[in-house]
Amino acid sequence: MTEPDVRKGMPPVKLSREEFENRYRSQFVDPAFAPLVRELDSIVGAAWDAYSHSRKSPVTRRAGVGFADPDYDLAVDWLATRTAIFEAQRRHDDAGATPRILVINGSARSEHTCPGEMSKTWRMVKLAEPVFVEMGFAVDILDLSRLTSEFGKNIHPCKSCVWPQYSKGRYHEAQHKAERAGQGLWKGSYVEPWLYRACIRASGKPSACSDDANAHP
Repeated sequence: MTEPDVRKGMPPVKLSREEFENRYRSQFVDPAFAPLVRELDSIVGAAWDAYSHSRKSPVTRRAGVGFADPDYDLAVDWLATRTAIFEAQRRHDDAGATPRILVINGSARSEHTCPGEMSKTWRMVKLAEPVFVEMGFAVDILDLSRLTSEFGKNIHPCKSCVWPQYSKGRYHEAQHKAERAGQGLWKGSYVEPWLYRACIRASGKPSACSDDANAHP
């Protein structure tokens, strides 16, 4: 396999302890927290310890059957999400189930935040919902305005690929097994990103570089 061209050079994001504490304590400016200074000091100290040691997945368990490395410790929240995705896939593939459609409100505006009025996008969502229901669809609504109006709502971006140099070769055999069997990323037609970039750098046209990856250097 061609070694991937990993691009780096973005500004660092690591916070100093002072900056970390300033940001963390900014959540507790309400005077109601004033009598709890000692408790907050302990909480901030624990939070800094987790941040400075990069404990992004503090609660893990053994992966178990079905994984390339059953003894690898995986985050329990990741495993719960994986189970939910498999269940969603099962419902999606059920030919006898009511077909579903997802309607997304992409506006951040809400009457619960400034300027105190619902968005036109939300009004369009609510106009579309009964139309789809009448057409026989079950409607799911993803309201992204709740990210700004509802406490504790977050969307955390993530990556779905693991480079060999970061996984220390842990998934090498599983990857090549999937490649040989035409599974996962290797199911269907595709071009590996580094081969596409190499083709473009060699003066190739995007239309040509997007097909037949084996023809590129």
